[in-house]
Amino acid sequence: MIVRLTYLSFLPNNLVQAKQIYHDEVVPTVRKQKGNIDCRLLEPMDNNDEYISLTTWETKADADAYHSSGIYRDLVNKVKKDFAKDPVLKVYVSESILEHA
Repeated sequence: MIVRLTYLSFLPNNLVQAKQIYHDEVVPTVRKQKGNIDCRLLEPMDNNDEYISLTTWETKADADAYHSSGIYRDLVNKVKKDFAKDPVLKVYVSESILEHA
């Protein structure tokens, strides 16, 4: 499984709007992509921390296809005006515990 984490800092005055776009447009679009397991926005408990867009994918090929299709960039652009700074994408692999048993 592949986990993509995009770290987001929103302008305080644009936060409500950005969260609404994420839930109404980003989540449904990502969940329709081949191999997507989950898509959610993690909200920080400390207001000084960043939000995290978390998506999980069945395979690296699925995650790469999503990223290279341009859909990721289009979705980021929907909330780009709401960013306090550029988002940072980090990608991780999650190994199943059963693979090591």
